[in-house]
Parts: sequence; structure tokens; C-alpha cells
Amino acid sequence: MEIKITKTTTPKAKPDVSKVAFGTEFTDHMFMMDYTPEKGWHDARIVPFGNISLHPATTALHYGAEIFEGLKAYRTPEGKVQMFRPIENARRMNSSADRMCLPAIDENDMLQILETFVKVEKDWVPSAPATSLYLRPFMFGCDEHLGVHTVHHSVFMLIASPVGSYYKEGINPVKIMIEDQDVRAVKGGTGYTKCGGNYAASTRAGERAAQKGYSQVLWLDGVERKYIEEVGAMNVMFKIGGTVVTPMLSGSILPGITRKSCIDVLKKAGIPVEERLLSVDELVEAMENGTLEEAFGCGTAAVVSPIGELCYKDKKYTVNGGKIGPVTQQLYDTLTGIQWGTVEDTFGWVYPVD
Repeated sequence: MEIKITKTTTPKAKPDVSKVAFGTEFTDHMFMMDYTPEKGWHDARIVPFGNISLHPATTALHYGAEIFEGLKAYRTPEGKVQMFRPIENARRMNSSADRMCLPAIDENDMLQILETFVKVEKDWVPSAPATSLYLRPFMFGCDEHLGVHTVHHSVFMLIASPVGSYYKEGINPVKIMIEDQDVRAVKGGTGYTKCGGNYAASTRAGERAAQKGYSQVLWLDGVERKYIEEVGAMNVMFKIGGTVVTPMLSGSILPGITRKSCIDVLKKAGIPVEERLLSVDELVEAMENGTLEEAFGCGTAAVVSPIGELCYKDKKYTVNGGKIGPVTQQLYDTLTGIQWGTVEDTFGWVYPVD
């Protein structure tokens, strides 16, 4: 793929990442590429970061024809830059595109786009501990009329933001409220895709939780309102009686790349892992009888986020004394160590950039 690069003539000053809220500062450039049925994907370009112009009838604005991904570029102690499992993001984006009737992108082209863009913006990859360059690829339909139909014209873009910790609490345990009113997704819907509508549908419950002092909500399934699914922005895992249990991928849960990596790390460490249905009643019982030893969310933005308190129907349960557990800490140390190049990558997950 030929990528035209037009560099900015007015580069911005690099921010102090420790003082920047997640996703509020952006690099000097962005990637753009257009799709039409006649040409396929074409006009791949890296241009100065700026606003874009859209027709008022743009499909994405009216019917939510939009998908996105999230991954990071990391700087090692030696100053090199690398990404973590980007091929998995390319594959998941194509899975999302298929569900939302958007055009797929060749996996190798996606890797080339990511690598070329990160090389252009490599000075934006921070070197301070626990920092990284968050990469946001996204795609949207841009047909310019109001009929409901399969998308014919699309735009693919990539922007980046230097980031520190996703939560202001950092690696300290967060408080999560189990949601029993709204639902996020159902099997056969779009729950397994990274599309904006899934997140928009979660904001009301998230706002209710925030008003009560909770970081996010833990969703139950949308049919029986019985089975644990995922946290608002993360997959979720529970260590119950020595075994790590995580909800099985049933079509309504995002197939998280960090989730997949956690399972691989746990299995290699000899820690039992079960992917299965987990009812809220079973979880409550484990909290009440003391067999729930640890709970944590996992995702690209936060990596691993320990849960110190769960609330269900206004009853609060403290997990592991409100402290991070040993398995959660082991996962965090292993994954971030591989990502930042301080732990040997025995899985072949690292993608060197520069």
C-alpha cells in the first residue's frame, strides 16, 4: 500500500502525560483512507491533525454505521518502540466491519498503516513509567443520503493520544456496581463488535453508577438478567476457590485481546481458568461465603484493573479486603512487562516498530 505523508509545519509541544486526562491530547498527525465500491480502499494518507468535513446526511451520523479499535505503542527502556498484538486488532476490526456491513481492510495493510503512522509519530510515544501512545483506528459510513441501506462509501481513520493510567485510581482497586435495570447487548446483536452504539447504550447506567461513587457498571445478560457479562469498558474475571472464572464468549461479549492474553498467561502459569456462564447468584454466594478471592477487569486502556468493591441491589461487598490480589498483580506485571519490554515475550506478542 502506498501511503502519502504530509507532515505538519506547526508541531505541537509534547504534554506532561502525568497531568493529561485519558484521550484529551492528540498527536500532530492523523491517517485517512477512503472506500468506494469502484476503487475499494484508496488515497491512503497521513496528514496534519485537524477537523474533518462531513455531509449533514452522512450515514454514520444517522444510523450508527461506525466501528473502532484501541491499541497502544510502548517505549522500552532502551528507547525502542513496539506494539502489542496489533494483528488481533486488525482481525477484530474486520469482524466488527462484517457485522456492521462496513468494508474489510486487508490485515497486512492494517499492520502497515499502524507501523507507518507510529513511525511518523514516534516522538509522541512517552518514556515515563506506565505511559504509552494510545492508538484509535476507526471507520464510518459516509454515504450522503438518508435511506437505510448497506454502506457503500466509508472512511478509515487513525488518531493517537499520549496517555498515562486510564483510571485516576491507577492500579488501585476500583468500585463497580452490578447493573440490574438497563442491558448492554444480546446474542445476535452487536455486543461482540466495537461499535459506538454499544457504548452509547451503556452511558445511562454508567452515570447512575458514577452518582453513587462507582467507576463503572458490571452488566448482566440482556435476556435472563442473570448471567455476568462484562464491565462497561473491560472484560471481567473472578478468582473463585482457586480458579479464575470469566464469562464465555457467547456473541454478546467483546472478545477482548487483553482477556485472551490474560487467559494465556494464567494457563502458562498453571492457574486454572474456566470460560463459562457465571450467574450473579453464584457470584453473590461466592462473595458471601468468602470463596471470591479476587476480581478484576481487563482491557487495552487499563490493562488490568482490580475490583475492590462490588455492589448489587444496594448491598456492598468488599473483595480481597479492598486490595489488589496476587493473581491480579501477577497478570498486570506480566502483561505490562511484555508491553514495555521489561519482561521477556515468550508468547511472540510484541510487534517492533522502531
